[in-house]
Amino acid sequence: MGSGHLRTLGFARYLPASGWNPVILSALPMAYPLTKPVRDDAIPRGCRVHRALAFDARRHFGIRGKYPGFLARPDRWVSWWPSAVLQGLRLIRRYRAQAIWSTYPIMTAHRIAYTLSSMTRLPWIADFRDPVSSSVSAENRYSAASQHLWEQRVLQRAARVVFTTPGAAHEYAERYPEFELGQRLTVIQNGYDEAEFASVPTIPVRRTAPFLMVHSGLLYPDGRDPSAFFAALARLKRTGKAGPDRFRVVLRASGCEARYQQRIDQLGIADIVTLAPPIGNHEALLEQVSADALLLFQGSRFDRQIPAKLYEYLRAGRPIFALVGENGDTASVLREAGGAVLVPLDDESKIAQELARFVDSLAGERNPQEGGPDISRWSRRRRAAELAQLLDRVVS
Repeated sequence: MGSGHLRTLGFARYLPASGWNPVILSALPMAYPLTKPVRDDAIPRGCRVHRALAFDARRHFGIRGKYPGFLARPDRWVSWWPSAVLQGLRLIRRYRAQAIWSTYPIMTAHRIAYTLSSMTRLPWIADFRDPVSSSVSAENRYSAASQHLWEQRVLQRAARVVFTTPGAAHEYAERYPEFELGQRLTVIQNGYDEAEFASVPTIPVRRTAPFLMVHSGLLYPDGRDPSAFFAALARLKRTGKAGPDRFRVVLRASGCEARYQQRIDQLGIADIVTLAPPIGNHEALLEQVSADALLLFQGSRFDRQIPAKLYEYLRAGRPIFALVGENGDTASVLREAGGAVLVPLDDESKIAQELARFVDSLAGERNPQEGGPDISRWSRRRRAAELAQLLDRVVS
């Protein structure tokens, strides 16, 4: 259910339309903790993909999950650096590359780009996506310290530094005033890929109960905690305003299932809430367009991030019940799009009150998403055009 790679795939698919032909340098499949078969058309036709040798320190060099700290600086895939630099130099000469682009959250990718840019003097765009601090909190302290050190090196060296939200870019401008980031900071948001929806059928909106509400993706005990939502469901059930005959909730690939299931059972809402296993991206999109409404969990801790699934939700065209921080970037996009109900993630009373009204509205004559703004502004095609313009600027 991870979606970070879809951003890179979208750029690879749509950049050629703007005159840029990407050559991708990645790692051998053995480096990945988990792989699965992909569709034949997943990688755009004509896209050149090259792979360099890399190991995962935890799996390949660890004993019972323990491994030397120097093998995780800046991360567990630091072994990718030497082979990727050598292969990168060959690719730059072979294809006469004009610019380098690297993407986080594998900091070694930025380290490779840093080295290649230093050796070739090619302009380099570093795509951080989200703040580094949000990605390394669970890592060991040596890795975290190394990543923050490389974060500063990237900010000093890169011609442009890209984030997916205005809040993240603003945070870095405030955190590192000594780097005079100014015009070097750029926001290119995530988006939905119309190509991924090409084989997803259009399903009419239903007006009869029981309604299906779906959340697609991870829920964190800290930041995306569904506890208040569960408690609100239990409150509505006690008052007769919720039950399997009125609506059902599917939490798809939420993670921490054992913990959440225990709470669901304690509250007596197992007949309303289902914890479902991960599925492929195509199946996830089909589930979203088949739902009567979509759920979004994004607490105030993540105010400067926007979950990538939000853009798929907008394209799916279903009403959205969003448990989000009211001042965050996610809330800003939802207000711009219209048709979503926004409530605080941790306010049980407010959630219960607004959820009851929201479910009542699902039986209405009008889909809250209908008549909204042109959603193509959030497409990956539009985002790739923004990246192409940025590449044009750094090269010229």
